[in-house]
Amino acid sequence: MPEHTPVLELSHVSVAYRTAAGPVQAVNDVSLVVMPNEIVGLVGESGSGKSTMAYAIMRLLRGNAYVSGGSIRVLGRDVYAMGRQELRKFRWRHMSMVFQSAMSALNPVITVETQLVDTLRSHLPNMSVSEAKDRAANLLELVRIDPVNLKSYPHQLSGGMRQRVVIAIAIALEPELVIMDEPTTALDVVVQRSILDRLQEIQADKRFSVLFISHDFSLVSELSSRMAIMYAGRIVEEAPASSLSSIEGHHPYTEGLLRAIPKLTADEITIKGIKGHPPDLVDLPVGCAFHPRCPRAYEPCRLFRPEILATESGRVECHLFAEKEVL
Repeated sequence: MPEHTPVLELSHVSVAYRTAAGPVQAVNDVSLVVMPNEIVGLVGESGSGKSTMAYAIMRLLRGNAYVSGGSIRVLGRDVYAMGRQELRKFRWRHMSMVFQSAMSALNPVITVETQLVDTLRSHLPNMSVSEAKDRAANLLELVRIDPVNLKSYPHQLSGGMRQRVVIAIAIALEPELVIMDEPTTALDVVVQRSILDRLQEIQADKRFSVLFISHDFSLVSELSSRMAIMYAGRIVEEAPASSLSSIEGHHPYTEGLLRAIPKLTADEITIKGIKGHPPDLVDLPVGCAFHPRCPRAYEPCRLFRPEILATESGRVECHLFAEKEVL
């Protein structure tokens, strides 16, 4: 694709859940762009709407969840304007997802080889079974798994190997966009680092775009060129990952997340968490949703929702930046 054409374009997207108390906005007026060959991090506490956003992009919302506003475009095409068959062909061929739990994403009663072959041949019907098996072996080698494990069932693999298989399935058809929803959360730090290092190598080689979702700020900042910080269903700041090496000069929530990263000193490990808890989405505070936890909140924060404001390197939703140009 041309470098100036977005792979993913979210425009004022809102996602709600139907409840007995009425609609609950899990994602509220979110706009975000991911460009070709770019890794964008989406960070926030549990319940901030990150995974809901991912499922909305893939058009995998289920049950009482629905997109209540805005548009989602992948490669310039409106995902929600596609018919069922068109979407089936488009999904995984052009956009795919690495799910949070590999054991839940993989079918427990069929082998790794069968799952890879089925994925390939469902989208490439002219591919023979033998060609698909060869491609499956190559994919396992790509994620550093011995092809002998093709005959294994998911429960016979370690957690790290299962996650690598899920990544292999996600990139099998070489999509332009891969969404990764906390893909290494349940793994120990050594396995996590191994998988992420290999992921960076594959992304650099295949040049696909990644929306990497996590609550681990330090991990995502290492991977991403740009980061979006999500709180209570909204993106409160978007900035280059390089700018986040400094704590000051950001949204108070971003600064709180940065201070919560463990700091190693000669005598101890220091952590400074954010006081309080994320708000109840059924009953959001008036004004800025973060103001009950914000150490720098003042009167406008309690009365009005902030505008989206321009900064030198991105955008921020905070009254403290009111002197900046409004986007």
